[in-house]
Amino acid sequence: MKKIAIGAVILAAIVVAIGILVPHRPQKPRFRTVKAERGEIVSTVSATGTLSAVVTVQVGTQVSGTIKELLVDFNSTVKAGQVIARIDPALFNAKVKETMGNYNTALASREKAKVDLIDAQRTMERTRQLFKDGVVSQADLDSAETKYQQGIAALKAAEWSVTQSQGLYEQAQTNLRYATITSPTSGIVISRNVDVGQTVAASFQTPTLFTIAQDLTKMEIQTSVDEADISKVQVGQPVTFTVDSYSDQIFRGTVSQIRKAPILTQNVVTYIVIVSVENKDLKLMPGMTADVTVETMRKQNVLKIPSASLRFIPESDDATEKSGDDRTKDNRATDDTDENVYVLRAGMPVLLHLKTGFSGDGYVEVISSEGLKENDEVVVEELSEKKNESVSPGPKGPGF
Repeated sequence: MKKIAIGAVILAAIVVAIGILVPHRPQKPRFRTVKAERGEIVSTVSATGTLSAVVTVQVGTQVSGTIKELLVDFNSTVKAGQVIARIDPALFNAKVKETMGNYNTALASREKAKVDLIDAQRTMERTRQLFKDGVVSQADLDSAETKYQQGIAALKAAEWSVTQSQGLYEQAQTNLRYATITSPTSGIVISRNVDVGQTVAASFQTPTLFTIAQDLTKMEIQTSVDEADISKVQVGQPVTFTVDSYSDQIFRGTVSQIRKAPILTQNVVTYIVIVSVENKDLKLMPGMTADVTVETMRKQNVLKIPSASLRFIPESDDATEKSGDDRTKDNRATDDTDENVYVLRAGMPVLLHLKTGFSGDGYVEVISSEGLKENDEVVVEELSEKKNESVSPGPKGPGF
């Protein structure tokens, strides 16, 4: 037993000595890669907006009074010219009668002024003849002519009084008509702001009684696009969007307007972009929040690599360049090429220089390169020995 114990101790000592004296061979680094491939790249701009009807009309009242009758409610379908509410007409009827009486009185006064003028004219002409015959004095003639001139002025005043009273009478009739509120357009009532018995005052501002959406089968989204992206957005570009109510469904639209007026919010400049939307099944409702994606450009059959591969720099010192020179990752910025990428060759990353173009969807187009080919394994990240998490983000690929 003693010999066995002594042998075990000697063996353990030998193992420890070997571990100390023999250098530990580092484990070969592992990389996560994605194949360079030909395919489609789509560039998009994302924004959030609110759905609304293309034409929304606010129906108000130009006269004050008490709501006597409401003939429509929320979601009612109305036609242009249809009566939708009435204001109590009692005061307006009384005003019409009052102004009509004043108008008729003015007409009578004008007729009296005409008669008085005719009488004054006859008196003046007769006095002139008597003055020629020497029967009356100059003072009598002057008095007759003055009364005639006064008659002309009185007739003019009576005519202006008729015009004034006629205007007041027509105004009273108009106010009476305004007490009956009609729809200015055909559509659907999406808002009702009054109830029967409520008093509305139109003294300073026209109160809104109803809001009518002209046609909910055609809607629009008003989005705010950041100034950094607005140059990419053009009228006619296709749009996809989702709403919370139908999170599993993708709706489509088209950019119809780009408003040039800037909007400044907390030092951030945005521009309003209008998206036209078809809503034939009436699923979409005014006020819904839409997550909008505008397709700004699309390229097909291009050689593409993950955008994350352009940001990859190996942690190990074993990476080599295709050219075989001694340039390192610290002086790559001096190269004439636009970008650098590492391709896995024989299990090790090899540095290639390339020119990139269009980018989108997490990929970038390769315009030209020093040897990158389709199906080459492009390195997007180096896997740490202590964890399975990636060193740098990138799309999933064949290296998992």
